[in-house]
Amino acid sequence: MGDSVREVVVVGSGVAGLSAAVYAARADLAPVVVSGDEPGGQLTLTSGVENYLGFPEGVGGHELVSRGRDQAEQFGAEFVTGTVVDADLADRPFELTLSSGETLRARALIVASGASARTLGVPGEDELMGYGLSTCATCDGAFHRGNDVLVVGGGDAAMEEALFLTKFADTVTVAHRREELRSSGVLARRARDHEDIEFRWNAELAELHGSPDDGVTGATLVSHPDGYPVRRRDDGESVETERLDVQGVFYAIGHTPNTAFLEDTPVDLDPAGYVDADPETTATAVEGVFAAGDVADARYQQAISAAGTGAMAALDAEEYLDERAAAAERARDSPPTPTA
Repeated sequence: MGDSVREVVVVGSGVAGLSAAVYAARADLAPVVVSGDEPGGQLTLTSGVENYLGFPEGVGGHELVSRGRDQAEQFGAEFVTGTVVDADLADRPFELTLSSGETLRARALIVASGASARTLGVPGEDELMGYGLSTCATCDGAFHRGNDVLVVGGGDAAMEEALFLTKFADTVTVAHRREELRSSGVLARRARDHEDIEFRWNAELAELHGSPDDGVTGATLVSHPDGYPVRRRDDGESVETERLDVQGVFYAIGHTPNTAFLEDTPVDLDPAGYVDADPETTATAVEGVFAAGDVADARYQQAISAAGTGAMAALDAEEYLDERAAAAERARDSPPTPTA
């Protein structure tokens, strides 16, 4: 990348990063986009997107992000492969070290590195992600009309997913590794009282069955009366095994924001690691650094909201750069202060 200073660097190439790149490029800021560990973000794990504005017939996740990248490049955005492993945000210009060893310098930074859904690493997981295995009921629930589905988790997110899925699925089974839910009282009560939701207590997912062609065809659970059966199984204890005939599995075990490169910077992170941005803008605690998408959103985590905040971040960055340029021009035009 050389020693040149870029106007804007966007970290992340999911919907938020691509939206920011389109807006920044159209403003002639020639943004550089660092693609990240998961080019295209979590949307690439979704085989079909039906709730994104402008696609009444739905659109594939890969196609949507591919179109977004093409659009950003058409306006002049540049993409580089890799991740940011270190960031110096104390001085101007900002300096970012990439996993490739290259260094990027920027006057403004848009953090759109997203959040990665936690997974379990069970057999069948890699092959079936996006083919019946999902981390977002709001995204993929409608594909399971009339199906039997499994939700893995016991917190608020799991109960919200389970309740949402009852709008489409015939039955929803919730597997939780303990006998008590971590979810709040209201959500837990609603889920436990719902006639279409069943619970498997002290149970964990051990294996997924199916193929990309057939989708999910079943799931194997292990259980133990004292909970945490996978750990007990791995320690040699006896556990019970059950095969569920389900056509969809939803992980609701949380997300991890991709903010490791910000941990030693002045950017404020909340206790869960999400970027703490101004609720009315995308500004962070560091002037000139903005955040967009799931990296600063632990609540909605939808493609449409991520795209919106990506556009906002680019507009905020453009305004910030314009103000800095105007201030520098005023300083040049101001006569020197006479000395005594």
